[in-house]
Amino acid sequence: QVQHVESGGGLVQAGGSLNLSCPFSGLNVGDYAVGWFRQAPGKEREGVSCISRSGLTLYSRDSVKGRFTISRDSVKNALYLQMNSLRPEDTATYFCAADVERKYDCPQVLFVKKFTYNYWGQGTQVTVSS
Repeated sequence: QVQHVESGGGLVQAGGSLNLSCPFSGLNVGDYAVGWFRQAPGKEREGVSCISRSGLTLYSRDSVKGRFTISRDSVKNALYLQMNSLRPEDTATYFCAADVERKYDCPQVLFVKKFTYNYWGQGTQVTVSS
């Protein structure tokens, strides 16, 4: 059974930073494409950043490129998202996920509508004030 609890969110002013964490159990993060997603109120969930199965590809959507950095730690079996220069439009609940079915890799896993994941957690709330 795959389990994880996202943490590290909070309330920050524009320009501030947060570091999100997502320790996994039930799978090895080094064996799957993994990524961060977010959902703002009234909007659909969208992919933010991902790491490929090989670890050689790191990808972030255009709106966060240069500000967000995704990383994973195979020893701690965890996924991280360092978020700098935060903007009010980054306000959302952030979720981590893995392509456990191995149907997609990074960056496809962020954008393909058919990506399914049966282990979504509660997410961690990020609120950026202007």
